[in-house]
Amino acid sequence: MATMPPMSRIISISDLPWERTPAQGKRKLLWEDPATQRRVLMSRIEPSAQRLPHRHVGDELVFVIEGAISDEFGTITAGNMGYRPHGCVHTLSTTHGATVLFILTGSTEPATERGNAPPAEIFALHDLPWVETGRPGVRQKRIWEDKAGARRAILTHFEPGATLPPHRHVGDELIFVIEGATADESGVVATGNMNYRPNGCVHSVTTQHGATLLAVVWGRIELV
Repeated sequence: MATMPPMSRIISISDLPWERTPAQGKRKLLWEDPATQRRVLMSRIEPSAQRLPHRHVGDELVFVIEGAISDEFGTITAGNMGYRPHGCVHTLSTTHGATVLFILTGSTEPATERGNAPPAEIFALHDLPWVETGRPGVRQKRIWEDKAGARRAILTHFEPGATLPPHRHVGDELIFVIEGATADESGVVATGNMNYRPNGCVHSVTTQHGATLLAVVWGRIELV
């Protein structure tokens, strides 16, 4: 008997518990894959909070949902992203508080000096052009890519009624719905929730009223 491919998994963020953190805030663990040291955290950082200098052992993508966060390399405001490469040393602060998605590979450790550490990057998403995908009603902004690791971050917009036909994930993918809602064979992914598509997942994607979502992809997809 043929093995059924894995289905996508809807992550209802409101159902997950908050836990207090030492760094003046609270967080939720949304998803993790211990084998690859990857995880996604949602953090609510209190006004005037500061995090001491630390080094990234592995890297991190950051999406600011509301508020703003700052470090030595600038400020990431709501709706924009940042990238902290392996070895990056920086602090973290916020004046008025922030809600942030952190997509991490690896860990962090305390640091006392920056030396020749690589800088963090900031991506102003409104400055990036929309690119047609070849699928009617579906456009993308290509935010960040690591070609060596076959990883990328993409902002995708679906017009009302737009669809993606059945496809297979070769590698895996996480999406966060910024506005609107999408649906696949596992159900509806509403605003503020996530969907995890594991390696081998076969599904289609539809939207009734349109949606904008952030996708972090490891690998690629192929039509089936």
